[in-house]
This record gives sequence, structure tokens and C-alpha cells, in this order.
Amino acid sequence: MAQHRFTHQVGSTRHGFVDLKELMAKATPARSGDLLAGLAADSAQQRAVAQMALAELPLKLFLEELLVPYETDEITRLIIDHHDRAAFAPIAHLTVGDFRNWLLADDTDSAALAAVAPGITPEMAAAVSKIMRNQDLILVARKCRVVTAFRNTIGLAGRLSTRLQPNHPTDDASGIAASMLDGLLYGSGDAVIGINPATDNVPQVVKLVDMMAEVIARYDIPTQSCVLTHVTNTIAAIERGAPVDLVFQSIAGTEAANRSFGIDLALLGEARAAALSLGRGTVGQNVMYFETGQGSALSANAHHGIDQQTCEARAYAVARHFKPLLVNTVVGFIGPEYLYDGKQITRAGLEDHFCAKLLGLPMGCDVCYTNHAEADQNDMDGLLTLLGVAGCTFVMGIPGSDDIMLNYQTTSFHDALYVRRVLGARPAPEFEAWLHQMQIFNGEQFRLHGDMPPGFRHALPRIG
Repeated sequence: MAQHRFTHQVGSTRHGFVDLKELMAKATPARSGDLLAGLAADSAQQRAVAQMALAELPLKLFLEELLVPYETDEITRLIIDHHDRAAFAPIAHLTVGDFRNWLLADDTDSAALAAVAPGITPEMAAAVSKIMRNQDLILVARKCRVVTAFRNTIGLAGRLSTRLQPNHPTDDASGIAASMLDGLLYGSGDAVIGINPATDNVPQVVKLVDMMAEVIARYDIPTQSCVLTHVTNTIAAIERGAPVDLVFQSIAGTEAANRSFGIDLALLGEARAAALSLGRGTVGQNVMYFETGQGSALSANAHHGIDQQTCEARAYAVARHFKPLLVNTVVGFIGPEYLYDGKQITRAGLEDHFCAKLLGLPMGCDVCYTNHAEADQNDMDGLLTLLGVAGCTFVMGIPGSDDIMLNYQTTSFHDALYVRRVLGARPAPEFEAWLHQMQIFNGEQFRLHGDMPPGFRHALPRIG
């Protein structure tokens, strides 16, 4: 693209940017991944100039100037071929800066945001996020309402769900059962009971799926289970008759990055069809669970010179296409090479949540960091609280905040209970009713039963 298309005058100095990819990258708030890739702004001044230039671009430009060629990338083709021009029409005349103002306007409510969501491309969402403060990202995301369902209803106003993550370093059934019981007794698990298997093969997947299905059925828990294995293992487990609820897969924003994961759009479609054929949902049939994270495309050398936050937003086009129950960004998991410290992790978490909600996704966040990052649990408390205010769909619940199988730090059952209490956010309605029925919540909304609830008194040895 001609350089003059991307210039901005500041005083007597004219700043130029080679193409849209460079402009987007230079406008991005600082993060270590873009610095590692050689894409970051050289200075705060250059970043500010890029943001001003980006604000002047018409939204229509993102349908004309494609960051990854249409001919060589199926994610680009997905974005363009499924773009809803009728939904886009009300905002088609806006620049990126005007779009920010429209999003923040009082008259732009949840219904208006839902109506335009199919017309917003990931690149548009990423662009406007780059010129927004943290409070802007929170305010707009809170106005977005995305509701999905399987055995309970996720994403309703005033609700915050949790993924109960009972991982174990040897997949020991008793250890997993103990973590499941612990989490349920703190009111966790309405988003999903999801296990990352230590031994990732089809027989082990079937074993874990069977175990969780037995617990859910025995105690009539209105939730869903998932083993976070490769999608091909889940398809094989379904073919063996396993009672699979949700199909999991990590996804990225370019065809090449997804190929490094061993997936493409056709395979994801096959998996979704297989899960739907089981008909295991009771109040809905959203059967997919996706995880994403800034830096995944760069780590696979499949980013095409695009900044990591824009690559991340493109992954949401993949997720949106398959109508998932849940999506979450594992925001600090990839490490400090991509998000260096607590400040960068916080910003990325708010960006990811905002962009996904704007595109119409049921977005949660694994509020987490690795032990070699310049971050600690106080940083995570801050991000957890900000995401709760922003209307995050769900967060993680893990014993003691420490995943002993994946070796990273995240949020605990206590943390989820904290943010529910401080913000008055309740679990999914069907799950909340079950918590009261089982006397886990005792009378008042978040008051826990003082002793082991009768229904669970003998649960641990029976489950194990």
C-alpha cells in the first residue's frame, strides 16, 4: 500500500507508516511480544502518533486492506466471506475514532451492540481497542450481553460463572475427585468442569469423561464437563461412545498458526457435528469450548508480521463461527516473552475480553501468570476485579490458585467467591438453584454451609 495512505502530521513533522500492519503494530500499547517480533513502536511518541493516525482511518478500510492475503489464509476468507454487511451498515460511515465514541455513547446499549456484532471484523475490534483506555474497554464490554447454554445458561446479566479445573499431575481419580468436591463446595463449576489431562491419549480421555459424567449424573449437577485434549482425541472418544459434553480446542488467528496446532476449520466443523449428534444439552446446544492467548501465532512463527493482539482478535472469528458455549483467553500463560509483567497482562486481559465480547463471544479469562513473569497474585487480584466489573463471562477456579499439573498461577475457588461477593455477581441460575438445593449456599446468597452439606458427606470415597 502506498505510504502516503498512512501519514500523520504533528507540528512540522510528518510521520509515515509503510502499511496497515505497521500502523496497527505501532499503535499497540507496549508489550514484550511485539518488541521480540520487531514490531513495537520505537517510542511513546511514535505510539501516540500511530494511535492518532489509526483513529482517522475509516472502518471500511479493514474490508479492503487485508492483513493476511485472502488467497492464502482461510481465516481471512472466513472473516470476509461471513461479514454481515447489513449489520455493519449503521457504523459503516465511521472512522476508528468515531467508532470508539459510538461504543462509549449512552445511547449505544446492549441491543445496539448485539445488532452490529456480526458486522464487526476482528481487525476493526483490535483497531478501536488500541485507542481506548482501560476504563473504556471495561465500560463497553460491560454493555455487551452474550448468552449461551448447554445444561445451564451462561452470560446473563449480574452473573459470573467459573470453570472448576481439577487437574492432577498423574490424573489420579481420587485427587481429581477431591478437587472437584472442594470446588463444588465453594460454588465453582457452573461454566464447566474441565480437566487438562496429564496423559493425553484417547483411552485416558474416555476414562476422565466417564468419571465426570458419572459425578454430574449422580448428583444431578446442572453443568457440563470437558477434557481439554486435542480435538482429534475428542472425536475418537465420541466414536467410542464416550459421553462427551463439550469439545475443546486451542485456536489461533491465522491458518498457519492453527496448522501448527494440527487443526483447520473443516476439522473443527467435524468435531462440532459429532458433539451435536449426541444431543446431551438440556437447555441449549452450544457444544464448543475454545482457548486462545496473545502470542500463540508469534510463537509458531505464523503471525505474518502482525502484532500479537490483532492476531489474537482474529482467533475470535474462528470461535464465533462455531457458536461456542465458552471461550477464554489464557492471558499470562505463554510467558513474559509475550506479556512481560502485571501491567501488560492486565492490559491484554481487558483487550481480549473487550474484543471478544464486541464480536459476540461468551468470553472468559484465565487470570494467570507463570512463575518467571514480573507479576504476582496482587496483579491477578486487580485484573480479576477489573474483569468482574467488565462483565466477564467466567474465570478459573483451581485449588489454592496453583495448578500443580500445568505449573502456573491462576485464580482459586476463594478468588471466584471473592469477586462474586464484592460485585454481587451470581452463578448461572440453574447452578445457583442446585447450590441452594444441596445446601452448599446456606440461605444468604454467598454464605457457605458451615459443615459438609448432607448430600456430599460421603461423596469423596464414593467418587474416588
